[in-house]
Amino acid sequence: MYPEHTGHAPAERAVTIHQPTPITPVQAAPLVPVQPGSVPAVASIVLPDGRVVTGYTINPVQPEPVVAKPAVSRAAVNVALGGVGFLAVCGGLLLLTTFIAALTALITQLITLAAVIFGGWIAVQVFSASGHRDGTTVNIRKAVFKRNHFHG
Repeated sequence: MYPEHTGHAPAERAVTIHQPTPITPVQAAPLVPVQPGSVPAVASIVLPDGRVVTGYTINPVQPEPVVAKPAVSRAAVNVALGGVGFLAVCGGLLLLTTFIAALTALITQLITLAAVIFGGWIAVQVFSASGHRDGTTVNIRKAVFKRNHFHG
């Protein structure tokens, strides 16, 4: 568990010593004031109480350029699609009402045609001279009406 004694003295061991190396400070360049390319304009303002305030003008802050919007907005596309759908529905409803009106006219014409044919058949049956008739035939040759009363 413990290392065996080797018989070497502590001085005989190899020891490496690391010495830190100093960092040389960087010499900063001396600050030299630089004149601007043009002298800014000095503005003076007279306050209502008579004091004069003098200072440099401040250039107005330029707004950021507006990001280009797409040519057609999403809302406009949705409105257009809704309009197309609405027109399709209206067209379908118009065709449906037209179909119902035509069907009604056809049924009316068929009923009228049936009435005319059936009425003609009945008229032919009533007024036909051919065929045998049962019953009594009375021929009135001379009739007299007196005071709205028939005397035969």
